[in-house]
This record gives sequence, structure tokens and C-alpha cells, in this order.
Amino acid sequence: MTALELLEVNSISLKFGGNLVLYEVSFNLNEGEILGLIGPNGAGKTSILNCITSFYRPFEGEILMNGMEITRKKAHQIPYYGISRTFQNIELFSGLTVLENLMAGRHILMKSGFIASSVFFGRARSEEIRHREVVEQIMDLLEMQAIRDKLVGTLPYGQRKRVDFGRALAAEPKLLLLDEPLAGMNIEEKEDMVRFIMDTHELKQTPIILVEHDMGVVMDIVDRVVVLDFGRKIAEGAPAQIKQNKQVIKAYLGKSGN
Repeated sequence: MTALELLEVNSISLKFGGNLVLYEVSFNLNEGEILGLIGPNGAGKTSILNCITSFYRPFEGEILMNGMEITRKKAHQIPYYGISRTFQNIELFSGLTVLENLMAGRHILMKSGFIASSVFFGRARSEEIRHREVVEQIMDLLEMQAIRDKLVGTLPYGQRKRVDFGRALAAEPKLLLLDEPLAGMNIEEKEDMVRFIMDTHELKQTPIILVEHDMGVVMDIVDRVVVLDFGRKIAEGAPAQIKQNKQVIKAYLGKSGN
């Protein structure tokens, strides 16, 4: 493992019953890099993210974060390694406000005990102020101040996707996993989300693994691409190389191309 590598996925294989979902998938992510993870529907992209976050347990292979194996860790332990994610199907607290959802994203960083927090005095008060400052910065970055006090369940879909992204940022991740952040959005919402992703990366240099079906967006913003098909890695390289890869063209179009 070189000094620049943050995440290593080594020969991961996953199956459900007799169904092989991933077969010996390997790749790495470097510090400061945006990696695109692409492939046709059912290729195993989200399954890879679920293995990294321990929602799924591969039966072979290992995953290393900063040189530490996390393959067998429990899902609730993964955020403590600096890994945060968004979801295809938005997983938010619909009965809480935008502000409260972002504050919930900081729970792993909160140090005050239950009694100190409940009386909101001394160290607990100082800590609350610090967390609020970070959340306010995120809401400014993602242009959410106008909806800060609205219940998430009342927001339109595009805004809920933005809150999901904001909550992932609230944990101050060392690695950010974005699972189809543009899915279901209109053109204007997609443009805004891409801008937010790029602004966040420029500001924080947080490494990102991006799963996304919009190939135009992926090829424009990522540094490197990994392509999956039927649970196997079929290509890896710079966007310009992947665009010309005949195996990738065949996987997406069903023909070899010229």
C-alpha cells in the first residue's frame, strides 16, 4: 500500500445463496481522488458500496481503509473509520427538520454524555455551538438556508437528495461514497448537485467514490473509472481510455463497436 492510497478493495467476492453478485473485484482509491464506479443495471456497483460499509459481508477478499482491515467490522463501526455515504433510496429522518437531520449526521463526533447534553451546560453547550457552526457552513455550501427549518418529509425529491448529501458531509468524512446522487433529478437539479459535489471536493479534497448512471457527468468530473459488468471488473482507467474501451462499449450497448 503506497502513501497515497486511502482505500484498497482486494479480490472481493459476494454471493446471495447460489447467486454470485461480485467476483474477485479489486481497485484502490487515492487521497484527493474522485473515482467513478459504473456499469449496467445489476452490475454490482451498489453491492460494492454495501461491502465497504459492511451492510454486506463478502465471502472472499478484504477491504482496507488507511491500512486497517474493515471487512469484518459491523456496519455501525464503519463511520468511525471516516466513511460516510448517501443512498439510492433516500434514508433521512422525515419527521425532523433539515437542521436536525444534519445535526444527526454529526452524532459520531459528539463527546458529551447524556446528562451533560440534557442540561445543555458547560462543555455540552460549547460542543453544541461547534457542531452548529459546522452544520451552518454545510447549509451555506449547499444553499439550504431557506429550508433549514422545514420538515424533510415535506420537501420535494431534489431537495431531499441535497439534504442526504449534506448529512453525509456533516460527519466530516475521510471517504465519501455517493450512490447515484443525481437519480430522479431534473436537469437544473442535476447541475446544482454536480456543482455542490465539485465545490465540496475543491474545498475539502475529500476522496469520493461516485456511482452514477449519467455517463456525461461521470466522465466530466472523475479522475479514474472502474467498470463492472455482471459482478466482475472489466475495465479501469482514465475517462478518455474508458470511452474507447470496446469491452465497455459492448457491456453498455450490446455490441463491440468500431
